[in-house]
Amino acid sequence: MEVISRLESVPVSRFHYKLLVLTGLGWLFDAMDTGVIAFVLPVLASEWGLSTAQMGYIGSIGLLGMAVGAVLAGSAADKFGRKAVFSFTLIIYSVATGLCGLAWNYESLLVFRFLVGFGLGGELPVAATLMTEYSPPGKRGRFVVLLESFWGAGWLVAALISYLIIPRYGWQMAFFIGALPALYVFFIRLAVPESIRYLMDKGRQAEALEIVAKIEKEAGVISTVQPAATTATKLTKTSEPKLAFKELWTAQFAKRTIILWIIWFGIVYSYYGIFTWLPSLMVKQGHTVIKTFEYVLLMTLAQLPGYFSAAYFIDRIGRKATLSIYLAMSAVSAYFFGLGGSAGVVLFWGSLMSFFNLGAWGVVYTYTPELYPTRIRAFGSGWAAAVGRFGGILAPTIVGYMITGPEGLPKVFTMFTGVMMVVALAVWLFGEETKGKTLDEISK
Repeated sequence: MEVISRLESVPVSRFHYKLLVLTGLGWLFDAMDTGVIAFVLPVLASEWGLSTAQMGYIGSIGLLGMAVGAVLAGSAADKFGRKAVFSFTLIIYSVATGLCGLAWNYESLLVFRFLVGFGLGGELPVAATLMTEYSPPGKRGRFVVLLESFWGAGWLVAALISYLIIPRYGWQMAFFIGALPALYVFFIRLAVPESIRYLMDKGRQAEALEIVAKIEKEAGVISTVQPAATTATKLTKTSEPKLAFKELWTAQFAKRTIILWIIWFGIVYSYYGIFTWLPSLMVKQGHTVIKTFEYVLLMTLAQLPGYFSAAYFIDRIGRKATLSIYLAMSAVSAYFFGLGGSAGVVLFWGSLMSFFNLGAWGVVYTYTPELYPTRIRAFGSGWAAAVGRFGGILAPTIVGYMITGPEGLPKVFTMFTGVMMVVALAVWLFGEETKGKTLDEISK
């Protein structure tokens, strides 16, 4: 506990921002891939003659991979460490993204998209867990939301790649560019430290003390721990508790698990249902592919201030209020976006929808790992993310069927409005506030 206390007492320093950038770049690459497939879909539909149902399956298969990856990587991260799993999953999705560019038919693309999803689903909760465990208690919400903001930057990069590359060099080149993040793993291995809480939980106190000492030195904090104390900790070991799914359903964690699963299912269902289809839906409204890419690029720009505003509010008014408000406003924006109208009206409501929906995502990634103790933090976060991915699996397919009927677009967005309103109400009524508390206080 002395080591954890020292870690939490370190003021915000260069180390925290360096870790934010290093883990955030992983998120940027993830979002870049997710965004690219959304822009590739309308091109593939024309080139391969895909039906709307087949387009929906391409979106859904990636989410199935993310569900599997989230569970397995979460378990692995609590057993083998956050850093190793973060690196491994980044390699998987990068290589699989490059393979998507070599897909020779619809079926082969489905296989590769599953592998991409597996890597993506594994990386995201692990990166959020690592950032959560290193952030100072009073600034934890801000840092994790800022981590999530790299997702918006990744979507922006995807929109730029799609706008500049696909019309000139084809959809395959967009996927080949998406394979480059595999090279980034070498930087992660050198620069990203293992979680202090993970090391302490595994009895590796000497390693934990060494990392904390480096962080304190970088922040200008003078440590009072004597060298002898550091040496003695090398002999201390703790037993490794076996991760059990049933622990998520004990009296201590059952309510938290239920509300997290509701949040994750609803937000992933709405996000992937809307944004995976967004370019294709706009093409169906009569916009050209190039003009659609321009509109979506502008809507994507609104994601970044959405994240930054959520980062401002989350440690001031709390997780519950921020998440509830942002989900409710995203629901309202989705409803009016579905009504259509002029290009200006569509851009206005689409931008607001991006602003609030992605701001809510930042809060979710802050909130989830806070609600579980170190020994099951990545495991519980991985399961919540996996449940959410099943929502994402359903949404693209459901949209594919709904959009073909009469008044398809308004019906689709009315559905998403209802889903997000229900989740906002659930958070407001049953969510637990964690603002300003240490991770140990929350897990008691």
